[in-house]
Amino acid sequence: MFFWHSEALLTYEVSNMNRRPSIQNVKVKDPFWSERQQLITRVVIPYQEKILNDQVEGAEKSHAFANFRIAAGQEKGAFYGMVFQDSDVAKWLEGVAYSLANEPDPMLEQRADAVIELIGKAQQEDGYLDTYFILKEPERKWTDLQECHELYCAGHMMEAAAAYYEATGKDKLLRIMQRTADCINRTIGPEDGKIHGVPGHEEIELGLLRMYGINHIEPNLSLASYFINERGKDPEWFSKEKESRGYTHWPDTGSHDVRDYHQIFAPIREQKEARGHAVRAMYFYTAAAELAQLSNDQTLAKACERLWENVTQRQMYITGGIGQVAAWEGFSHDYDLPNDTVYAETCASIGLIFFADRMLGLCADRKYAEVMERALYNGVLSGMNLDGQGFFYVNPLECNPDVSGILPGYKHILPRRPKWFACACCPPNLVRLIESIGTYAWHEADNTIYSHLFIGGDASFENAVLSVTSEMPWTGKVTYRVEESRRPTFTLALRLPSYAQNLSVRVFSGDTENDGLKEGKIIAGYLYLDKNWKAGDTVEMTFDMPVQKVYANPLVRADAGCVAFQRGPIVYCFEGIDQQVSQQSPLQTMRVLKDAAANVEIITDGLLQGMYAIKVEGCRMVCSTDDLYQTVRPDKQKMILTGIPYFAWSNRGTTQMRVWLPEIE
Repeated sequence: MFFWHSEALLTYEVSNMNRRPSIQNVKVKDPFWSERQQLITRVVIPYQEKILNDQVEGAEKSHAFANFRIAAGQEKGAFYGMVFQDSDVAKWLEGVAYSLANEPDPMLEQRADAVIELIGKAQQEDGYLDTYFILKEPERKWTDLQECHELYCAGHMMEAAAAYYEATGKDKLLRIMQRTADCINRTIGPEDGKIHGVPGHEEIELGLLRMYGINHIEPNLSLASYFINERGKDPEWFSKEKESRGYTHWPDTGSHDVRDYHQIFAPIREQKEARGHAVRAMYFYTAAAELAQLSNDQTLAKACERLWENVTQRQMYITGGIGQVAAWEGFSHDYDLPNDTVYAETCASIGLIFFADRMLGLCADRKYAEVMERALYNGVLSGMNLDGQGFFYVNPLECNPDVSGILPGYKHILPRRPKWFACACCPPNLVRLIESIGTYAWHEADNTIYSHLFIGGDASFENAVLSVTSEMPWTGKVTYRVEESRRPTFTLALRLPSYAQNLSVRVFSGDTENDGLKEGKIIAGYLYLDKNWKAGDTVEMTFDMPVQKVYANPLVRADAGCVAFQRGPIVYCFEGIDQQVSQQSPLQTMRVLKDAAANVEIITDGLLQGMYAIKVEGCRMVCSTDDLYQTVRPDKQKMILTGIPYFAWSNRGTTQMRVWLPEIE
């Protein structure tokens, strides 16, 4: 593992011990996150199970379980769905695995075991597993790595296999997917007689690395390394593959450059900016960062850092959303961040969290954890209704129901969350992340335990057993307690949030109280407390989280003259329902007064009960006539604007929404 000061990229410690805890070693007990995990366990996972079985009236047909039953010879029929339909089952199983670790459920586990049994029966003798090609085009296996997602589906099923083993100790799916990995290894790679290619949609790399972390089978690591390092060596490889096979599964719309879209325009060590499909890029960068740690590859680590900086400092929304362009679900160019035509796919923010986690594995720098936190509370949570039965694929920062979802260029911007999608990658992806979120809160490296996210619960490490009580994200108070010390001394490294004001860290040991900020050492935004910890010792961190005005870089034309609001990790938005909008007074007529005070108010009723709203001084611009163009400045009518957490928008009916509002004197 590399630790560097981000400004100079100076390595000062190397170790292979850095890792997230297993799902079995972390239990979330948190007022905010436990509620969401319980919603997913009790509502969303059963709901998605019904979806995959086509049992939800009015929802898009899935047929995903049926595809496996047909491939296993248990029923007759034909394949239905996207070429990557198998991945929905894989992500559902991964979410189930984490759910079982969080809250054992023998009946759910029995149903998951039955699905795994079904997958094993659908698998072919040589280890091949993909229901699309088993059922629909068996003669075309491995002929279209660019478009057909065989490797993508395998990667997701590998991740599910690893998760299910970690959660339950059962290795049946792990053995099934090792057979698939062996099949792929016999087919693709650098050796003579194999296909010398890479996947169109990166994911297999993550699956192989995940399995390698459990079974330590070296070919899994070698194949992942091949896919990562081979990518971009021949930028024309997909074009050559397409010409060789003479057919295509997807119509060529000409909307994007294949080389950019698939991140094959150059080898990763030569890439300087994020291009193409955002989710593919995030999965690729995540795997590369993990490989850099495993292989002690500093050039690869620095390439990941360079790409991280481009994504987060040039192409990321304030919500942690990434991917500005709908046409290719991906990146545009630096500072191009439109709010009302944005794509910001839920899966892309999830991928950004994966990337942040692996970058923290390379370098304990607060900037990675804070992007992870930003994406988590805003760009990811916004992808699901508060009742768990509606999902956003696209997460706009501005929505006008008269235009959004209706006019060309805006049809992808939906004002309400649908029940499901024909292409349903986001809902199960969200499930697997939130059910495992406790593992993203921590890393352990040698004798140091790192706290990245302020999530309450219990965590067991080699160094100690800790419990955390957190009042985040609404109140700045987090308390750490040592339940068991397993080594004479160890270091507790706590992230000091950049948004915190009046920060205090008090260390209590018996009758002794010390100032942690004076006692510890601060490096890259983390407070390192190194001492002989004993059971019962506590660390109490408190801080204020005032509402902050946020201004975009002037190079971001979409936000020129505008302001957004954030409190702690929560980004706020303004919905029409709270501003008493009308046809003559829509949201775009409203302004924030310069130097306006912003106050916090707890919501006491309705769907948003218990959340914190903000009240901001503003005005409504009113014209004296209905003329389209006028020579008289509109009048200002003062009003109080109400902002709610961005993740909670579109839960109270169809209405306008904006994150950025113009500011006026």
